[in-house]
Amino acid sequence: MTQFTAAFPQATIEGYPRVGANRELKKALESYWHGRIDAESFASATHALRVDTYARLRDLGLDEDYAIPADVAYYDQVLETALTVGAVGGDAAEVSLDEEFALARGNKDRAPLEMTKWFDTNYHYIVPEIADDQAFVARPQRVIKLVEEAKAAGHKVRPYLVGPVTVLALSKQAEGATGAPLDRLDDLVASYVTVLEALADAGVEWIQLAEPATVADLTVANDAAIAEALTKAYTTILGAEKRPQVYLTTPYGSARKGLDAIAALKPEALQVDLSVGTLALDEGYADRVRETVPAETHLVAGIIDGRNVWAADLRKLRKLYEGFAEREGGVSVSTSVSLQHVPHTVEAETKLPVDVANWFSFANEKVTEVIALAGGESENAQAFSRADRAVRTRTESKRTHNDAVQSRVAALPEGEVKREPAFAERNAAQEALGLPQLPTTTIGSFPQTQEIRQARASHRNGGLTDEQYNEALKAEVKSVIELQENLGLDVLVHGEPERNDMVQYFAELLDGFVVTENGWVQSYGSRCTRPPIVVGDVSRPEPMTVEWAKYAQSLSDKHVKGMLTGPVTILAWSFIRDDVHQSVSADQIGVALADEVRDLEEAGIDIIQIDEPALRELLPLREEDRKAYLDWAVRAFRLVSLDAKPETQIHTHLCYSEFGQIIDAVAGLDADVTSIEAARSRMELLEDIDEKFHSEIGPGIYDIHSPRVPSVEEMEELIRAALKNVPAERLWINPDCGLKTRGYAETEESLRNMVEARNRVVAEL
Repeated sequence: MTQFTAAFPQATIEGYPRVGANRELKKALESYWHGRIDAESFASATHALRVDTYARLRDLGLDEDYAIPADVAYYDQVLETALTVGAVGGDAAEVSLDEEFALARGNKDRAPLEMTKWFDTNYHYIVPEIADDQAFVARPQRVIKLVEEAKAAGHKVRPYLVGPVTVLALSKQAEGATGAPLDRLDDLVASYVTVLEALADAGVEWIQLAEPATVADLTVANDAAIAEALTKAYTTILGAEKRPQVYLTTPYGSARKGLDAIAALKPEALQVDLSVGTLALDEGYADRVRETVPAETHLVAGIIDGRNVWAADLRKLRKLYEGFAEREGGVSVSTSVSLQHVPHTVEAETKLPVDVANWFSFANEKVTEVIALAGGESENAQAFSRADRAVRTRTESKRTHNDAVQSRVAALPEGEVKREPAFAERNAAQEALGLPQLPTTTIGSFPQTQEIRQARASHRNGGLTDEQYNEALKAEVKSVIELQENLGLDVLVHGEPERNDMVQYFAELLDGFVVTENGWVQSYGSRCTRPPIVVGDVSRPEPMTVEWAKYAQSLSDKHVKGMLTGPVTILAWSFIRDDVHQSVSADQIGVALADEVRDLEEAGIDIIQIDEPALRELLPLREEDRKAYLDWAVRAFRLVSLDAKPETQIHTHLCYSEFGQIIDAVAGLDADVTSIEAARSRMELLEDIDEKFHSEIGPGIYDIHSPRVPSVEEMEELIRAALKNVPAERLWINPDCGLKTRGYAETEESLRNMVEARNRVVAEL
C-alpha cells in the first residue's frame, strides 16, 4: 500500500445535508432543469455550496485533516458512486450532467432508472441495473475534482463512495440479464481499485467506503453471503499496491457476520453504529465490537444518533465512549449515520415553542455533540450543560403527557383489531357505488401551482385574510374537479391545495406535534420535506379534512375521495419520540384519524383513502424484528377504519415497496382498494399477489417522479401486464403517486393518455 501517515481524526461525521441551509441545491437543480440557468451557472452555484459547507463544518470544530466527508451528489449518492465506478453510464469515459439527470429523471426518449427507499429511511436512491456483459468504466475524475476544489479552499476532505458490496446488493438485473448483480463483484471491485489508485496519485490519504448492506437482512443475500462478499471485495481492495487508507463504515444498524469478516480484513479504520436505537435492538453489540475489532484497526464509534432530532444525553453517551477509549487501536467519535437525514440547524427556527426548543439537535448541533463527546466535559462544558438542561426540561415537561389520550388508548382491545363485516360482504355493499370496469382515479394531490404557494406564503405573512386565502383554495379545488371530469376520470380527488405536505398538514392540526420553519430534509433529488416532530401524546382537537371534502363533493356528481395520511406514514415522515415505543404513538394517531373517518362519513363521503406509502419504509432491517413491527403497524391502520360503514370504500396507497417482503401485512390492512407504485418496475411486484390478497388493486401505470409524459401505448402495455396477475374485476387504473411535484401541462396530458389507455383495454375485455 502507498505509505500515508495522516492519522484518522478524533471527531468526524458520516455525512452532512447536501441540500444546503437555504436549499441552494434544490434551487440550482430546478433552475437548471427548467432552463433558467446553464450548466456553467449550475456548476458555479453547487461549487459555492460545497465550499461553504466545508467552511461551516471547520468552524463548528471539524478542523482536523480528513474530518470532513466529501459526500457530494447532485441527485443521489448511489447514483454518484455508480457513475464514478461505472455501474451505470455505459462505456463513456465521462458522463454529462444531462445524461446523469436522464438516468435519475428520464427524458422524452427514455424512462428513468428505478428509485426506491434507502434502507429504513425516508431517503430514496436510484437503483443501478447490472447487465451480464457490462463493462465497469472507472471515472475517478469525478471525485478528484472534489478533492482539488476543496484543497484550493483550504480543506483536506475525505472522499466518499458507497462500497461495492452495497452497490451490487442494492442493484437489480438489467433486462435480459441471467446473473445476479453480486455475480459481477470481481469486475466492479477492479473499477474501485482503479479509482482508489487515482486518488492515491492525487495525494488523498483517506477514502470512506460505506457498506450499510452489512447491517440488513436482504432478499438478494443473507448475512453469510454478504460477509463472504465483503471478504472477497476487501481482500482485493485492501491488498491493492497503491491506494489511500480505507475508512469502512457500517451505518444504520448492527453488523453481525459482516463485522467478523471486516475485522479479519483489518481496514485502517472502521465505523460502527453504536446509537441508542441500535443498541436497544442489539443489546450486546457494543461488547461484540469491543471484542472483535482488532487493535490494528482504528475504531470509529458512531455514538451520536444521526437519524433523530433529540439533544443527546452526553453524560450517558460519554460513559459508552469511555468503554472504548483505552483500546490499543484508538477510538474516534462519529455519528451513527449521515446527517443527511436531519435538518441543518436549530438556530434557523424562530417559532418553536420556547419550552421545547432546547430539546432538539439538528445537523450542526450534532457536530458539536460529536466534538464534545470526543473531547470530554472539561473541554466542552457548555455543550454538556446544554445537554443536561435538555434532558431535565424534557423529562419534567407536561407537554409530553395527556391523561385523556392515554386512557382512551388503554381502553382499546389488546392485540388484533378487525373491521366488520369481512371484505366479501363489504365488497358486495360497495357495488352501490356504481363504478365502471377498470375504474380510474388519482392518488390524491394535484400540482401545487406557484400561485397557490404564493397565496399560502402571503396568508402566512398576513398579506391575505383567512377568507381571501380560502377563496383562492376553493378556486383551485373547483378547477381540479372540472379538469378531472373533462378528462373522464371516474373517482375524483380535491387536489389538496390546502396541504403544504401530506404529513405536516396533519401535524399542524393534531396536538402532540411541533413543526419547523426551515427543517428541510432531502428525500431525493430536489425533493425536500419538513418532517414534523412528535413531542408528546397525540390527539385531534377538531375535524381536519371534512370541510374541504364536503366542498369538493358538492361540485360533482361523481365520487370524491376523502384523503387521510395513515398513522404509520405520519410517524415515518416525522421525527418520533424516543421516550415511548413507536406503537404507542401509532395507536394514538390511529384513534384520532378514526374520528376523522366518522366525520367524513357523516358528511356524505363514501370513498376514503388512508395513505400508507411508508409502510415498507419502517420495516426493521433484521428479519427477527419485523413481525413485531408489522403487527403494530397493521393494527394502527385498522384502528383508523375499524368502525367504517360496510358501504364506505376504504382505499390505501403504498410507495416503493419490495412488495413480497410485506405482502401478508398489506393484505392484513384489510383495505377495500390498494394502490401501489409499479410503473418503474413494470408491474414486477404484482407477481407477489396471490389468493390471500383479497382487495382490489391499483398498480400505478404512470411514474410521476419523472417529468416525461408516458404514451397511451406505454400505459396500455402496463395495464395488460397487470391483467396477467390481477383479474379485471379487481383492477384499478391510477398513477404511481400524488401529482404535487408535477406541472399541470404534463399532468393533464399524462392523465388523458391514462384514461385513453384504460378505454382501449376495456373495449377488448
